[in-house]
Amino acid sequence: MYLPEQACRLCRRLVAGNLCPACRSNDLTRSWKGILVVFDTSSEMAKEAGLSSPGKYAVKVR
Repeated sequence: MYLPEQACRLCRRLVAGNLCPACRSNDLTRSWKGILVVFDTSSEMAKEAGLSSPGKYAVKVR
């Protein structure tokens, strides 16, 4: 499984490049822990995390 090196500090999405495709931010960090993969945005986990679009997210971003 490929793990992106950076996470967006604004939306916590894991990104491979230098720009977040979701929120268009370049405020990225390499300091993150845990992965949450969202397929269904109506799931309890997505609601609890406040996520509204499918994708790979960091659980904790510093």
